[in-house]
Amino acid sequence: MGFSEEVRGAAETIRCAESVSVISHIDADGISSEAIIRTAITRAGVPVTSHFVRQLEPLTMKAVPEDDSLKVFVDLGAGQQNLLEERGLKPEEVLILDHHVAQPCDVPYQQVNGVPHGFTRLSAAGVAYFVARELDPANVDLAKVAIVGNVGDMMARETLGLVGPAAEIVQDGVAHGSVRLVKKDLNCYGTSTRPVHVCLSYNDDPRIPGITNDVRGAERFLQRVGVPQKTRDGRHRVWEELEQDEKKAITSALVQQLLANGEGVDRLFAETYLFVDECERSPLRNASEFATLLNACGRWAKPRIGSSVCCGDRGRVYREAEYMLNNHRTIIRELLQFILETGVTELSHLQYLHVGDRYPDTIIGIGAGMALGKLNWRKPILIMCTLPEDPSLTKVSMRTNEWSVRRGVDLQAVLTIASGEYGGGGGGHPIAAGAFIPREVEEVFVSRVNELLRDQLS
Repeated sequence: MGFSEEVRGAAETIRCAESVSVISHIDADGISSEAIIRTAITRAGVPVTSHFVRQLEPLTMKAVPEDDSLKVFVDLGAGQQNLLEERGLKPEEVLILDHHVAQPCDVPYQQVNGVPHGFTRLSAAGVAYFVARELDPANVDLAKVAIVGNVGDMMARETLGLVGPAAEIVQDGVAHGSVRLVKKDLNCYGTSTRPVHVCLSYNDDPRIPGITNDVRGAERFLQRVGVPQKTRDGRHRVWEELEQDEKKAITSALVQQLLANGEGVDRLFAETYLFVDECERSPLRNASEFATLLNACGRWAKPRIGSSVCCGDRGRVYREAEYMLNNHRTIIRELLQFILETGVTELSHLQYLHVGDRYPDTIIGIGAGMALGKLNWRKPILIMCTLPEDPSLTKVSMRTNEWSVRRGVDLQAVLTIASGEYGGGGGGHPIAAGAFIPREVEEVFVSRVNELLRDQLS
């Protein structure tokens, strides 16, 4: 059965359901996936409820309702089909919309997943969107939310733009009029909200000598280029509001600076997805920043707030989401400072740190990613923390960069193998992954991860 047939089958299953329960993950992809499929199901006139879980594991299976509803798992389920089987769920009770590698299972659960069809850069939000569009072509207005999920799950990072079916979703959004595609924009986070000099200094893909991790250096660079950093009323300008000739002057100078330092320029430009129906200088204006807001909601146990924002709430709920985003950024900065001040232990192919119970497990991966650019960026970073709700377990988060991935590093494979060998479980993506392990194996686990990284690079 092809991907299109799977999509059509899923839409028909939903149409025939008397009621639906959506079970979803809490990150940007999970939240956007839930918003897309719940909206589409509601529009189809089928009663629907939603449930969010941090992970689909034995302890969280209680979130799955014990009723006659169709259980639609989004952004999870493919790799945990054994749990569905152990729960006694029948094939006709389950529909999985996922993008993770499927686990072998004796029960033939219905699934829509791009991976078996070669669509490895289509997130769960993308899968949910195609099912929603099949339910009703008018659901193309949800393309914008699907783009957020795809970008938030780093589907565009390695390829510098969404490709394959995910690119088709972009074209749907452009045709609908809610999405503006910038084909060759500055590959930098924060182009809609951050002052230009801050935006440049935070960029580490590519690393720009004299600018990356150097705010003053970025300011001096802009002064040399001759681009005003502030408006007449003293407000810092953001990249999106610069004139085209100013952008061209900056990118030309960046190319020269990279080449002068023997660096490649292939990572300097990328596609940007802007939402024209959102306010300028808003975190909802740009797909990557929208995704950050959703991640903030999910990681601070408010995924429903993020879902409501995806569904158009721009009142009290959006203000609460903005508050969580600001709080999220504050705590992340504190975590980053803690990592840098405490320091990491370096092994031959890895650097790692244990933060204890100082920070919640939902944000240590973000802190790891930010710290990587300020530490030894050539080695993947691993951060561990304890879980107050279960002291016997340790949460592990790993991050690397495109430089390492292009050389063969695959963190998802590393953590899946290592955690499995010590009675835990893990998964994710080549550039970012996580795992849970028994607390007593931390030391040998880190050593094993280092060995696996060495094997990959050899």
